[in-house]
Amino acid sequence: MSTDAPQSKEAAVKLADSDFSNDRRKHDMNSALLDYWHKIKAGELGALPAILGLIALVALFTALKPDTFLSKGNIANLATQALPITILAMGLVFVLLLGEIDLSAGVASGVCAAVMAKLMVDSGQSWYVAVLSAVAIGVVIGTVIGWLVAFLRIPSFVVTLAFFLGLQGITLWLIGDGGTVPVRDDFVVALANKNMPIWLGWVLAIACVVGYSATLLLRWRRQNVRNLHSKPLGLVVAQCGVVAAALLISTYVLSLDRAPSPLITLGGIPWGVLLVGGLLVICTFVLGRTGYGRHIYAVGGNSEAARRAGINVTRIKISVFMIASGLAAVSGIVAASRLSSVATNSGGGNTLLYAVGAAVIGGTSLFGGRGKARDAVLGGLVIALIENGLGLLGTKAYLSYLITGIVLLFAASIDALARRRRSSAGR
Repeated sequence: MSTDAPQSKEAAVKLADSDFSNDRRKHDMNSALLDYWHKIKAGELGALPAILGLIALVALFTALKPDTFLSKGNIANLATQALPITILAMGLVFVLLLGEIDLSAGVASGVCAAVMAKLMVDSGQSWYVAVLSAVAIGVVIGTVIGWLVAFLRIPSFVVTLAFFLGLQGITLWLIGDGGTVPVRDDFVVALANKNMPIWLGWVLAIACVVGYSATLLLRWRRQNVRNLHSKPLGLVVAQCGVVAAALLISTYVLSLDRAPSPLITLGGIPWGVLLVGGLLVICTFVLGRTGYGRHIYAVGGNSEAARRAGINVTRIKISVFMIASGLAAVSGIVAASRLSSVATNSGGGNTLLYAVGAAVIGGTSLFGGRGKARDAVLGGLVIALIENGLGLLGTKAYLSYLITGIVLLFAASIDALARRRRSSAGR
């Protein structure tokens, strides 16, 4: 007994030392980079393809159009151009996380914009009544779609295809065949056509940098205090630095005077960028920091297992379609602001395809369970870069369609191959 006790105590000390050494190794930068490389090989690509695509597109169009692509005016135009698609894609991320699809989101945005315009022009309603009514209509559309999918078990493809056709008829009925409703309200027009004061842009940019950095550093501190696995401090600081540089450089460029005439001054961040930033923060918090967000991922990963775990799958399905259509309404309002009008084809054409493409290109899986709100922003920028760059090059319409389709097919192929890789790796 007396000889075994020291041996057992010595073994326990060695085991504890090995455990602590493993914990310290996990906090090492080289180990963290090696773990990330293993994740990539296992199919955990995340937003990496979208980021690499952004870098490649910027380099390509800068080389082809060095005088115009990175000009101050074009960068501001690019930011405004990406707004409607990005907001629409952000709503579709919630639906795609369940492995569902919403083909009606684009035309739903057009219907909601038409409702807003008709209320302001024909009924003389104030902007807030018209905007809130448009968003409410979007939520109602999403509720009906979600109910048909969740309760009647009709495939979302069929339900939303029916709404895709029907909502176009409602837009024609509201506006009239070939008609256009002007949008002249100062608040609505300002969303995509006016800029915030330069000082306010800098204050918000610095506040975002401080808030983001504080969030990451406090999370790292809590994990270390509780002896939990965390990223190395150097990696956290580098992540904060990259985000800070991106925000501050963007703010600086957008704050420069880009007016074509010296008689006027035109600078500042567009108000629509602030709207997208606010929606990004809210959606990221909902998906990453709430029980509701965790339930969405659980249902998207395995709906039957989620149901047996006590999650109300029906409620989750209805709610994601409500969110998607509600954000589609916001997207339609921003698109109407950008064009200062609503037409019968608003939300039609390639709007939905671009939005789905933005979500998938950004990293959201078509098979459900994987994706983040940031994917919509990254993918929206990729789509806007392609459209903007090809427009500057004077590319013919058929080539623009072909190139965008190839990019989307490439992103979907990466998603499918990554999913197969994850399955083979047991993830």
